[in-house]
Amino acid sequence: MKDTTQIQEGVRGLLPGGWSTLSNALAALLTLMAVGWAMSFQRQIGLDLYPQQFFAAMLALTLALAFLTLPFKSGTDRPKAPWYDVGLALISLGAVGYIAVRYPDLVLMIFSRPPELWIPSVLIVLLTLEALRRACGWALVIIIAAFLLYALFGDLFPGRLQGRAQNWQLLAGYMAVDSNGILGLPMSVATTIVVAFIFFGVLLGVTGGTTFFTDAAMIGMGRYRGGSMKISVLASGLFGSISGSAVANVVGTGVVTIPMIKNDGYPAHKAGAIEAVASTGGQLMPPVMGAAAFLMAEFLAVPYSAIVSAALIPALLYYVSLFIQADLEAAKLGIRPVSKDQIPSGRKVLTGLHFAFAFAVLIYLLFWQRYQPERAALWAALALTITSLAIGYGGIRPSIRAVFNAFSKTGHSVVEILLISAASGFVIGVLNITGLSFNLTYLLVQVGGSSLIALLALSAIVCIVLGMGLPTLGVYVLLAALVAPALIQLGVEPIAAHLYVLYFGMMSMITPPIALAAFAAASIARAPSMATGWAAMRFGWLAYVIPVLFVFSPALIMIGTPLAIGIAILTAGLGVWLISAALAGYFSGPLSASMRIVFGAAGVLALIPSDAFAGAGYTDALGVVLGLALMLRDVYRRRQARPT
Repeated sequence: MKDTTQIQEGVRGLLPGGWSTLSNALAALLTLMAVGWAMSFQRQIGLDLYPQQFFAAMLALTLALAFLTLPFKSGTDRPKAPWYDVGLALISLGAVGYIAVRYPDLVLMIFSRPPELWIPSVLIVLLTLEALRRACGWALVIIIAAFLLYALFGDLFPGRLQGRAQNWQLLAGYMAVDSNGILGLPMSVATTIVVAFIFFGVLLGVTGGTTFFTDAAMIGMGRYRGGSMKISVLASGLFGSISGSAVANVVGTGVVTIPMIKNDGYPAHKAGAIEAVASTGGQLMPPVMGAAAFLMAEFLAVPYSAIVSAALIPALLYYVSLFIQADLEAAKLGIRPVSKDQIPSGRKVLTGLHFAFAFAVLIYLLFWQRYQPERAALWAALALTITSLAIGYGGIRPSIRAVFNAFSKTGHSVVEILLISAASGFVIGVLNITGLSFNLTYLLVQVGGSSLIALLALSAIVCIVLGMGLPTLGVYVLLAALVAPALIQLGVEPIAAHLYVLYFGMMSMITPPIALAAFAAASIARAPSMATGWAAMRFGWLAYVIPVLFVFSPALIMIGTPLAIGIAILTAGLGVWLISAALAGYFSGPLSASMRIVFGAAGVLALIPSDAFAGAGYTDALGVVLGLALMLRDVYRRRQARPT
């Protein structure tokens, strides 16, 4: 029996030089089109287009790239692009390109269902599902297929799940052309904002920005106990915010940080776990927060700054808990700071301050000048490019060719995100055309028994289960459509509801049995997957708690008086410290089992916001007083025990 490589070599198709050149050209064109649209170049040349025409053109390039670069079978050697994949790429360009050109006419034909609409529409649906399978595997494809089948046979479902059955030709045309389908909101965000930020992130890597931030983290944290873990937390948090993918960030930064952590003496599974938790949290950390945050702003019809403001305190508490745990673990295991020879010189790091300048440009344009996110990212990318070519980092400047190659690298990097965004349009389309959105919201509220606590618990389980095996953006779109409306129905603040589902959706990345980020980190650390997953859950414990707290106490998402917000931050910070000490079994020294329980109980009381429920102010005060007393007692006893 022939192996895969032999079979591939016997298949006719484009040779490596041909298909790699073609795919790189298409990838660069995809990025350039996104840049041009963000800067309104089409208007400057007098080209008046519907946004959906641009989305369709981007989808055409994305599908073509997917078939040219992703093999039919995952893991297959690909010495050439097989003729059938070249054919699928050409069909994609033809079918979606046809929709892009004729969109103004075709959008008016959805309900009349002429062949000139439904034939290319059926092709687009099938091609998108196949490309999605190659990029993300079967899990998301099966979910999308289930939604499409529901749209066709919804009238056969019992009770509140019964929907309006759709004609298959109408459904195909609606999905391919309507603004609530493939060419809808997720595609809008992905083709403009996401591409721009990914481009900025790619340029950071090309110009040495990744090395700079790792070096800066080493200088800032390397001299302290647990320095390697703290470096991982800081570096992974920074890049996780931009990358848009927890797994990609684990792979990108983990190859540097995980071996460093292991070399310092941490167990392999803990080294992988802290990297996975830090990388996952990057998408919860302002000012960028990954692609989901921009989509959240669009869903809620609020300024992006409102999302950032609401997410800031929970994200800071998340990373504070990681830093505390890293410090306590180092003390418990007797781990010393990073050796001096591993810490870069301050003079070298100073040559990279222009990278910080690029971020300053980004933040200034986003929050002070109120630029559209994609334009702010592109201006920051321009500032980064100019300063990097002029100054470089560590005596090394990027070549002009490397900067130009960033366009094709970006195009290749966004294929998966754009496919997920297109597929998300299927979900939104089915929810709209069948009435399933209202029915699911009603059903969740019914199951929750009109009890907010019951609904929160049920929603958390649904979020984690749906999130297992799915990429970040796909997770959020599903949850925002299925779960968030039910929470809002019971009186939860809309921003709190969407942040709630985002948090629990993201936690699926570190929650066994399918913890993609934790398992990716385990493979780098050469540690048992499940042990790494359970350790990641322990390190990331706050992310399972804080969403519940800000649902009951909007002060934690910056809604309320300054005094209430300040008290909530201080008491929550103390609670995080106490519970982290209880989990680590260490404060100023090792804690006994009974003291761990007492520390944990005080932490829980302090962590509960004073406005969470009637009488919560008393429990909060009790937790603060008890916690401070425990801390002082432990420090005093350790000092008394030291030899004079």
